[in-house]
Amino acid sequence: MGLEEQLPSGVLLTSVEKLAGYARKSSMWPATFGLACCAIEMMATGAGRYDLARFGMEVFRGSPRQADLMIVAGRVSNKMAPVLRQVYDQMPGPKWVIAMGVCASSGGMFNNYAVVQGVDHIVPVDIYLPGCPPRPEMLMDAILTLHEQVQDAKLGANRARQVGELEQAALEAPATIEMRGLLR
Repeated sequence: MGLEEQLPSGVLLTSVEKLAGYARKSSMWPATFGLACCAIEMMATGAGRYDLARFGMEVFRGSPRQADLMIVAGRVSNKMAPVLRQVYDQMPGPKWVIAMGVCASSGGMFNNYAVVQGVDHIVPVDIYLPGCPPRPEMLMDAILTLHEQVQDAKLGANRARQVGELEQAALEAPATIEMRGLLR
């Protein structure tokens, strides 16, 4: 008689998912992808006054192969969009994205042909952080919110299916410029 017959249904798997969620949230390594003024605030968050090391984020990784969190800080031009996607594709899974600032979230005040109107048309975004530029405290709050999501994330095939559906929905979403407000 095995261990799984003696335990109530789902106890062992639930414990493993919680342990994996705790380990993932406590050891996130962000990739540096600062594009504009929001990058200054992102760098300040990693400095001594705000100290992201408290949350297990010791170093901003220069290599996407060592990172699992991408913080897109600033506006993304159409020329930079393929590079952003390439860096995202090089990151090992599971991976998460924070769109930092109004320019990364929706194009901001740059409503023209040269700036992508929301980074969610390039990569799937987990957390949108408003502001121009958002303060380091706001970035820390977004990271803690992401930690809660990561803690409760599923494992295995269910996670892969969920990420694939979110990514496909983000890529099929209409451009922000085409949206006409709350009352369509």
